[in-house]
Amino acid sequence: MNRHIAAGLLFLVVANASPRERPLLPETGGETDPPPTPRRSFYEVELTAECAPPVPGGFQGLEVEFTRPDGSVAVVDGFHKGGRSYGARAYCDLPGVWHWHSRAKDPGMDDRRGEFRVVPSKLPGKLRIHTDDPRQMQYDNGDWFLHIGDTGYRYAMRSEPHWKAYIDQASRMGATKIRVWFCSDKAYAHALFAPSRRGLDLGYWAEIDRRLRYALEKHPRIQIQLILYSAPELRRYAEGDTMARLVARYAQARFSALPNIYWCISNDCEIIGDGEQGGRRVRRATIDAVGRDMAAREAWGTLLTNHQSRFHGYSFVDAPWSDIITLEDLDQVAGVRILEYRKKGHSPVVEDEDRYEYYRQPAHPRYFFRRLMWASLLSGGGATYGGLKTYEPFDGGLRGIQGYYDRADLLEGADDFQNIHRFFDDTGLTLVGMRPDDGALSLDPGRGKCIHNEKTFIVYLANPDGDAPQTANAGTASPEAVLALPPQEFGLRWFNPSTGAWKSAGTVCGPQTRLVAPGGGDWVALLRRKR
Repeated sequence: MNRHIAAGLLFLVVANASPRERPLLPETGGETDPPPTPRRSFYEVELTAECAPPVPGGFQGLEVEFTRPDGSVAVVDGFHKGGRSYGARAYCDLPGVWHWHSRAKDPGMDDRRGEFRVVPSKLPGKLRIHTDDPRQMQYDNGDWFLHIGDTGYRYAMRSEPHWKAYIDQASRMGATKIRVWFCSDKAYAHALFAPSRRGLDLGYWAEIDRRLRYALEKHPRIQIQLILYSAPELRRYAEGDTMARLVARYAQARFSALPNIYWCISNDCEIIGDGEQGGRRVRRATIDAVGRDMAAREAWGTLLTNHQSRFHGYSFVDAPWSDIITLEDLDQVAGVRILEYRKKGHSPVVEDEDRYEYYRQPAHPRYFFRRLMWASLLSGGGATYGGLKTYEPFDGGLRGIQGYYDRADLLEGADDFQNIHRFFDDTGLTLVGMRPDDGALSLDPGRGKCIHNEKTFIVYLANPDGDAPQTANAGTASPEAVLALPPQEFGLRWFNPSTGAWKSAGTVCGPQTRLVAPGGGDWVALLRRKR
């Protein structure tokens, strides 16, 4: 499904009084200009109600209509911030002067109006389905999105003291996406609610907001996948529970305009048709209902997916609300499941959970996760790393959110992710329009991967020293393979994925060529057609 627009930072306009009663901005030199807001950032209108809502997080019928410079309109829910304070946010995808108009049951917020000016910026913006290849993604500014995920479930938890170090160092290691769960433990979302579920705990929601905005300000190219529900809350949603339904609506009202987030309905649920629910078991119809509800409210084109339990694939390939095919499997170092789901649908495919470095840990994590990333990318999808047990509270040891490079026992599984960035930065390549083609290689896909278009071939020679992904390490002998090529000349360069170093190898010719890597370990071969 294609629902797209763009993103950035935070600017406010106070509208507690009618514009007829107070100016939007102080006058300067006899002229008044709207405050500038960077394009692909977000803008917030602040409103003050005459009365606080009876339920914290209640909406009081507040809607704000944003009119873009081209005349198009987006209507959003306002969101309660506490007391009599409300806000409403716009994702600023177009430059020029925007106008807003509020409607509300509370007379203090009804029929308020204002305007603001959006100016050009270099912010990347929201994540979109790529305009030239529906199986790839891009930022709103058109830059290709290189998917290198990490799992940081507890990033938003108030009880996590080292959240800034975590996001700063996740960026440093090369992550471009972080999985963040609203649940305060493996199954429950108590932290979201006021005592006895009589409304939302707005202090907790404000802390989520603060951490999302910190990530946006410091690392605007990192996308945060916000996971909304656990299985028990989904079952309450299906039963019509007011608080369970409020979670998605309030989250969209408050966060959808942020340029650095996209939605995931649930995490690790077992999707069933009919039958008895319980534990992680949730009916497909429930997830589908949440997806349809969220898509109908979505004003800014924020992408939406769902995550289900290991080995159970993805049940929503054809659902009109679903933008990304999200998988949880194991040992996908040949990209088999990604290739399977590329055939089933036309959306981006992500292996979002495989092994973690401290859960189902591989014997050689640096090689395993390097191999997982390259194999997933060259299968036409993406993968996610998990360094820590971030589904458990911080305990000063191996659990919780903390900076990867601050630890005494340093992790190594993500050591080579920056080299993936280096490969694409050095070459100027993307995977847009490229076709996975393992059949072009003389190797089993677990030992070699190939993706290409008419002019460029990228080959990963994994060179494992055994057949079991959990225990394999990179072999010491130089890997080699026969590659089928068009009957033309290609320039060949070798890239070492563990050092980031390049080595030129001259020219090769089709229709076949034997590739022999410069040494032991795993290697990436880049072949570009000569003009």
